[in-house]
Amino acid sequence: MRTGGCLCGAVRYRVDGPLRPVIACHCTQCRKTSGHHVAATSVARDRIEIDGALRWYASSDGARRGFCPNCGSNLFWDGPGSHLSIFAGTLDAPTGLTLKGHIFCADKGDYYEIADGLPQSAGDDPELTTQVT
Repeated sequence: MRTGGCLCGAVRYRVDGPLRPVIACHCTQCRKTSGHHVAATSVARDRIEIDGALRWYASSDGARRGFCPNCGSNLFWDGPGSHLSIFAGTLDAPTGLTLKGHIFCADKGDYYEIADGLPQSAGDDPELTTQVT
C-alpha cells in the first residue's frame, strides 16, 4: 500500500497494487502544467482510491490532468489505456521507485540537458510507458 496527496492535504490517494517505474515526460504540455518536466509512475485504474475534491482539466482531446482545486498541486495524468499516471513527487516517501527513462525528449526545454544515461525517446515510447492507444 502506498499513499500520496497534494500540498495542502485536501486530496489524498491510496494505491494498492504495483507501480510502474518513473518515466520523465518532457512534452510541452507537461512542461507548461508543471514548470519543468513531469516525473510519473502509473497504476491500474482499479488499484487506486482518491479522496477529496479533485478537479480535472482536459488538456487535449485524449487526456486530462487531475489537480487540487485548493493548492493547485498537479497529481494525475489520465489518458487512454488501463492505467492512471501519478506524478511521482506527490507520493509519500519512501516510494521505492526509480527513474527508468525519458519520453517526448524532442520537446524538452532548451535550458537543460538530459545526461543521466537512461533511455530517451523523441516521442511516446510504449516500451517505457503503460499507455494503450
